[in-house]
Amino acid sequence: MEKIDFAQNSRLEKQLAFLIEIDKVKNIYRKSKLFDGSRFENDAEHSWTIAIMAVLLNEFSNFKIDLEKVVLMLLIHDIVEIDAGDTFLYAAERADAAQKEEKAAERIFGMLDADQRDRFISLWKEFEDKKTNEAKFAGVFDRLEPLLQNYLTEGSTWKANGITYEMVYEKNRLIKEGSEEIWTFVDTLLHKAVEKGYLKK
Repeated sequence: MEKIDFAQNSRLEKQLAFLIEIDKVKNIYRKSKLFDGSRFENDAEHSWTIAIMAVLLNEFSNFKIDLEKVVLMLLIHDIVEIDAGDTFLYAAERADAAQKEEKAAERIFGMLDADQRDRFISLWKEFEDKKTNEAKFAGVFDRLEPLLQNYLTEGSTWKANGITYEMVYEKNRLIKEGSEEIWTFVDTLLHKAVEKGYLKK
């Protein structure tokens, strides 16, 4: 594969090197399938979809938000998985993932000059902490997309991993903190998933 010589180490070259590096998110596959069920989704597709969701559904936020900030959080939130890998939401080792992801954030965002590095790391941490209005609203879509994917694929990931209704409810109820209206929809969807046999109680 041809490589670009970034000998000057200028701001532009650092930014281009960063863009080339984060292209690797296209090779990180998640545990959920695309809406059509044809294959597993990669991180880049996930980030794009939930960013579009936030723009499209921002009227359902519980509070006024900075939409640009929400979209940027969603576009960068999984970049750390280039190094840390994708950790399944319901996995036992999920608690150990935080340290790996923080180290990854420092390396990958550290490719940029200090101003952009600090901005991206700050946004990534804000998303992870889920304390601000923007982070809470961004979190809605990070959880909503895989719920829709599982419903549309008749619970494919849930069934394959022995996931129960109680587990899904517990991990996703934070949606209510960002959007009560979307949570009402999700709550109904989960009950329908149980009725249809996609999700076991």
